[in-house]
Amino acid sequence: MSLPDFSGTTPQERLASLRRSVAGRIVFTTSFGLEDQAITHMIREGGHDIEIVTLDTGRLYSETHAVWAETEQRYGLRIRSFHPDPQALAALLDDWGANGFYHTKDARLACCGVRKVEPLKRALAGAEAWVTGLRADQSQARGDVMAIEFDTGRGLAKAAPLHDWSREDVARFCETNGVPVNALHAQGYPSIGCEPCTRAVKPGEPERAGRWWWEQDDAKECGLHVDADGKFVRAKEAVQ
Repeated sequence: MSLPDFSGTTPQERLASLRRSVAGRIVFTTSFGLEDQAITHMIREGGHDIEIVTLDTGRLYSETHAVWAETEQRYGLRIRSFHPDPQALAALLDDWGANGFYHTKDARLACCGVRKVEPLKRALAGAEAWVTGLRADQSQARGDVMAIEFDTGRGLAKAAPLHDWSREDVARFCETNGVPVNALHAQGYPSIGCEPCTRAVKPGEPERAGRWWWEQDDAKECGLHVDADGKFVRAKEAVQ
């Protein structure tokens, strides 16, 4: 499969180009963080036929649900949610307990697998392209993020329209356009995931230092953007 055209110097131009060049379904997965809120605004303001979905893990912050509701009201839409499979979740809790992810990395990855990775598989079923809020400067592991690449594991194009934006760029865009943002960002949470697995960052810490903070691995990911070996997916073929 050749990659679709993703030309354009701005994220808005990239999204428009992607929609023109992909005949089938395009899915944007939002976690309601700053980057995802900016992309939601761009999709709605541009009138692009791109589905907006989210993964409701069952352990999200109340502030995340609040901005979810505010976003639906602001843009006049319903964001479809995908949840963990009940039987898989029950088995996870039987195996590891409610908060077993604090004790071993295997337990944490199993939790992310049930609550995020498997629901994502269902969310992307039948899609030809996947839009994400990844930025290259979010972490060292994400430094090679490109505007578009082919996700061989999922068999679709994976686009990151904000790949070359800084956090300051995104924050400025959201403020200028009145985009709803998660209240936790103002409390020192640049990256927000599940409540038990996210803390505020300390001065001088990287953006994602508050995710799974008890683990020592610098390349901490939940599994949505890594390959079978747990390594961050690199672009096999990409354009900027």
